[in-house]
Amino acid sequence: MDSLISTFHIDWKIIIAQAFNFAIVFAVLYIFALKPLQKIMAERAEKIARGVNDAKSNAEILEKTKAEYDAVITKARAEAHTLFQEGKKDAEAKKAKMLEEAKAQVDAMIQNGKVALEAEKTKMVEEAKKEIVNLAMLATEKLMKERHDKAVL
Repeated sequence: MDSLISTFHIDWKIIIAQAFNFAIVFAVLYIFALKPLQKIMAERAEKIARGVNDAKSNAEILEKTKAEYDAVITKARAEAHTLFQEGKKDAEAKKAKMLEEAKAQVDAMIQNGKVALEAEKTKMVEEAKKEIVNLAMLATEKLMKERHDKAVL
């Protein structure tokens, strides 16, 4: 073993001092680095576990909310369809009523037009009679004047 020690130049005092230094460095690192690191890692693991639990509960809440949402949408669609059908029926009824009113107005306008045309026709016939009478009188006067002028000559 002496040959080994002399070959590698090993000094027991230095090895013991190195072991002591290593123990001190290990103790310091353990106290100031490893313990706080373990504490941080434990806190981190706890946060991760809480996050996973929260995610699971949020997933359950999301599923419930999705089911409620689907139910509400289905109900709303049914109500919308019902309202649409009612509106369609009301629109058809209003359309029929408006068509009847329009037909009545058209009939009234036709009747008023006929009455107006009849009145206009009567008025035109009366005016034509007056015009014919005037023309006949003018023609008679002209003939009388010509006869009178011939007789005077």
